[in-house]
Parts: sequence; structure tokens; C-alpha cells
Amino acid sequence: MKTLNWAHSRFLFDEVSNRLAERLLDIDRTFDKALDLGCHTGAFGHQISTMGRALGVIAADLSDDLMDKSQGYPLAFADEEYLPFAPTSFDLIGSVLSLHWVNDLPGSLVQIFRCLKADGLFLGAMFGAETLTELKDCLMTAELELTGGVSPRVSPFVDVRDAGSLLQRAGFALPVTDSEILTLKYQNMFALMHELRAMGETNALVERPKTFSSRKLFMRAAEIYHEKYQDQDGLVPATFQIVYLAGWAPHESQQKPLTRGSGVTSLKEVLGSKSD
Repeated sequence: MKTLNWAHSRFLFDEVSNRLAERLLDIDRTFDKALDLGCHTGAFGHQISTMGRALGVIAADLSDDLMDKSQGYPLAFADEEYLPFAPTSFDLIGSVLSLHWVNDLPGSLVQIFRCLKADGLFLGAMFGAETLTELKDCLMTAELELTGGVSPRVSPFVDVRDAGSLLQRAGFALPVTDSEILTLKYQNMFALMHELRAMGETNALVERPKTFSSRKLFMRAAEIYHEKYQDQDGLVPATFQIVYLAGWAPHESQQKPLTRGSGVTSLKEVLGSKSD
């Protein structure tokens, strides 16, 4: 992934980085050492530093070409599936739109958990299952129409309902997940696909077609896209669902649920019920 086109197509990453960083405004705490994991050009690390929520930031990414050396942070060449950091190294780990590329998401979350100090925080933002629903629909419809079958053309994304379970499985305490929909508009399907390529979000699935797809397939998919989704201005939408994850490394100071059966208030008293 080169920075040539990324500079013009990074707006979605920057927007999500800002929204994820803003979640720290609800936490009355400054983190001593933070990791911007899958940093791209470092938008999240820059934002939390500017906000004064992180005293020190390390930026890590799998692409050495993409990392911005001008930010002034220590840089680390790192794969989310093989983190090269010692256990309990960080108070805060943030990841923006990179974890959907890992082959073993549960394993990566376990490694992130291992790198957090007690009472350390993980914040993540990932593409959700509703991302690019229009593109997936049109490509599938066109391929079925022309060939009678379908091929995997868009990477799978996490379901928001599963995200909390994944955090719990990794060991995180107080897991919280939510999502939001961002809708972008394009002149046509090809403009969207060009943008995705510039963002480094092309199809990398092992099961993807190994031969070139026909021009006829993409032309038909573009026609379907306009027929089904164009707005009154002739533009077509592209849905991006962003799933946000938050979880803490356990610590004795954190809130804990009461022991089952330890309640002292009768439900009848709360509801104002009367006994027979």
C-alpha cells in the first residue's frame, strides 16, 4: 500500500480515528503509554496526543511505506497477529479500521489483551457486517445473472452482536460494543471501487477468483447499482458500518456485578405489587 493515493482517500480513516478518540472524553484519565495499532499514517495517535489523553505514543503498522515518519512518534513494524511487544506494555491500545484484515481475530484480541497493563483500555473500530452491502448485492446479482454462480468479492466483516463475545473470550472486563452507519455517495460503482483501491481495501481473500473477471460482469453490476440505489441526484450510496469496541484489562478497582442472590430489595416493592 503506497501513500500516493492514500493521501486523497484517507478521509474515512481520519473521521473514524477522531470519533474513536473522542470516546476518551468520557474517561477522566490520562494514559501514560499508548499504542496506535494498525496506525496507517497515525491519525489516532496524533488525536489522543493533541487531546492530552496520552503522554507517550508508539505507532505500529504492517506497512512501513504507510507509516508517517514526520509525526515524531516511535514507530514499530508490527503484524496484529504477531505483536512484538512485551506483556503489560501499554495503558491504552487503539486500533482503527485494521483488524478486519487479520486471519485470527480472537487470537489478535488475546494478544492485545496480553499487552495491556492491569486496568488498561482497548479501543477499537472495525468495519461491520453491513459494510458495502450495496456493492456486494450488485456484484452477486450480476454474477448470478451472467454465470449462474457467485464468487467471494468482498472481505467478511464482524457482526456487532459477536464483537462483545469476542472481547469477553479474550479476557476483557466491562466490554462494550456499538455501531454506527456512515454513508458516502459516488458518481458510480467504478468511482467507489477506485476509492476502495486507493484506501487499500481491495479483495484479498484466498478464495477470490484467480482469473480476471469479465468487463461485462462489472458493467452489468454498475447498471444494477444505479437501477436499485441511485438517489435523485444520480449518485449511488456506499454503506460503511463502523463497529466500536471497548474493553478493560481486569483490575480490582473496577466495578463488578453483585453475587447472584445477594439482592436485598423485593421486586414487588419496586413494582408496587401487593401480595394476595
